[in-house]
Amino acid sequence: MTKASVFDVARKEGRKHLLESEAKTVCMEYGIPVTKFKVAKNETEAVRFAEEIDYPVVLKIVSPDIIHKSDVGGVMVGLKTAKDVRSAYKQIMQNVKKHMAKAKIVGMLVQEMAPSATEVIVGAIKDPQFGPAIMFGLGGIFVEVLKDVTFRVAPITEEEAREMITEVKAYPLLKGYRNLPPADIDAIVKILLNASRLVMEHPEVKELDLNPVMVYEKGAKTVDARIILE
Repeated sequence: MTKASVFDVARKEGRKHLLESEAKTVCMEYGIPVTKFKVAKNETEAVRFAEEIDYPVVLKIVSPDIIHKSDVGGVMVGLKTAKDVRSAYKQIMQNVKKHMAKAKIVGMLVQEMAPSATEVIVGAIKDPQFGPAIMFGLGGIFVEVLKDVTFRVAPITEEEAREMITEVKAYPLLKGYRNLPPADIDAIVKILLNASRLVMEHPEVKELDLNPVMVYEKGAKTVDARIILE
């Protein structure tokens, strides 16, 4: 499914957000690296996809009615065997049925479990006055507690992307700190520029949230992707 048809499908169905599988498809179209994933329609497919992707994997519920999957027990991580996948599949289905019995279930996202690394957040939000603004910050506690983020009005240039990265208070961590290796700054710059292009070319995007993005010494992978529509 192309990026255009993904937005068309959501619009026709009257949805205000893309499914995570759709959001990741759009990201891939714009050169934003994401974890490997497939959407399984049943337990057997989930096991087959997990073996194709390679263990360990993560399972996440896919539903147009559920945005915050963790709140309904719709995510299970660190699954290392077919037995783990089958057990997690059943557990997630039970959890969702308990919390949101009427939710429409599209399937189960089977996703590679990205190795831990420096976590960053890349996002965009549409300001009523200035239009889309790109956001960058370090993930985890730096976003939740310290609110250590920076913004630029889109479209951004490469120079602005690099300025954003150096502006956050936690920037020294990206250069390598104690046992943390340096993060691939060029990979972050590329994601920021591609996120800027995405929101400029799709004015219907109200909010873009890539969090966390795992940044390695070489390359990066978006673990979770969310796109909210106007």
